[in-house]
Amino acid sequence: MPRFTKKSSVEYVCQSCGHKSPRWIGRCPECGTWSSFVEEKVAPEPKRGGIKVTERSKPLPLAEISHDENARLRCSSQEFNRVLGGGIVPGSLTLIGGDPGIGKSTLMLQEAAALAKPDFHVLYVTGEESSRQTKMRAQRLGIDSRYLFILAETNLEMILDEVEKLQPKLMIVDSIQTTYRNEFESPPGSISQVRECALAFMNLAKQRSLPVFLIGHVTKEGYLAGPKTLEHMVDTLLQFEGDRDHFFRILRSVKNRFGSTREIGVFEMHELGLREVTNPSEIFLAQRKENISGSVVVCTMEGSRPILVEVQALLTSSNYGLPQRTANGFDVRRLALLLAVIEKRVGLRVGTFDVFVNVAGGVRLEEPAADLGVVVAVASSLKNAVVDPQAVVIGEVGLGGEIRAVPQVDKRLVEAAKLGFKHAVIPKLSMKGLQKPAGIEVVAVEKVDEALDKLL
Repeated sequence: MPRFTKKSSVEYVCQSCGHKSPRWIGRCPECGTWSSFVEEKVAPEPKRGGIKVTERSKPLPLAEISHDENARLRCSSQEFNRVLGGGIVPGSLTLIGGDPGIGKSTLMLQEAAALAKPDFHVLYVTGEESSRQTKMRAQRLGIDSRYLFILAETNLEMILDEVEKLQPKLMIVDSIQTTYRNEFESPPGSISQVRECALAFMNLAKQRSLPVFLIGHVTKEGYLAGPKTLEHMVDTLLQFEGDRDHFFRILRSVKNRFGSTREIGVFEMHELGLREVTNPSEIFLAQRKENISGSVVVCTMEGSRPILVEVQALLTSSNYGLPQRTANGFDVRRLALLLAVIEKRVGLRVGTFDVFVNVAGGVRLEEPAADLGVVVAVASSLKNAVVDPQAVVIGEVGLGGEIRAVPQVDKRLVEAAKLGFKHAVIPKLSMKGLQKPAGIEVVAVEKVDEALDKLL
């Protein structure tokens, strides 16, 4: 009888969400992405591990588990420490994403060189550059260290072998999309390769208490490339934001099991790499022009830090049937809501104007406390009236035109007074129990039209 060889089975996997299909389909039924299915061969289940577990885990009472907050590893950058929640946690798996050229590799190379010591070896795995290319970049940044080891490798098994030999105290993988396992025939960067390699690094981090940083790519839509399970596997997810044409970079904590997810770190790009900005408010307001309409200063809270930024608005007569609504650094749907409140509750006709809103400095405002500042900026541009340059505006706007209370008003006022602002417009409900700092006049308002009367 003739012998038949078993053909390797093939499946199609969505590169956005990981949904599997026995045949190619144009639109993913799970996430709705078009043309995202890629053919992958089903490989046998790889043997987990490659790292021997020295002792077996046993259940322990919560009261008997020891924890030392001082065990965190402090980085050289205080902004990086802030975003991480106070430093690097031993055994943590951190993923850093951002646009190409935004500064992910630069930041990690700087921190790796600063942390490398005779008793603290750091392994930097580069899959996108050769060792010489990494050396050239380090020289350009003024970095040199005998205890920072560069490994140009993409094979996961070889990387784990070098970890066994070197026994580093910190590991950086640049990037996770270039790493692959031999057991899978799919190319590097595919769903199966990214998931399995990340799982291997997670096991490495947990079993050896070794902090591991993974650098990841983002798609053209700005989302992290790879399966969503990658975001669930890591302990901390950091996102680098900013425009490559500007000097400022913002490192935002999207997920953090060891700290707040509202913290941000502000960096400035120089010839010698990234430099931390200790007072972002002063930097963001440095180029502000005081005698123009449509300019308002708002105060937003990013974690425990108040940041003052300038909101700019420009209204022009629309030459088309449908007016434009464009926002840079602000949610355009939230802008449409605020424009409806302006027209319905205040009586200002903005429906025939093109509305452009910009947050200076590359910051993205997500807190509702910036609502009142956007409304005032739009009304200022519409009336061509200049807002008091020494005033800061704080408040959330409701659909009824009311101004709702926001948290931590006292910290916002202290920051405004420190930068020399003389007036502050805040919600009336936030006045209860408020300790006003010296040198700043506080004006409480209840309605949007009341705030416009005070400021314009």
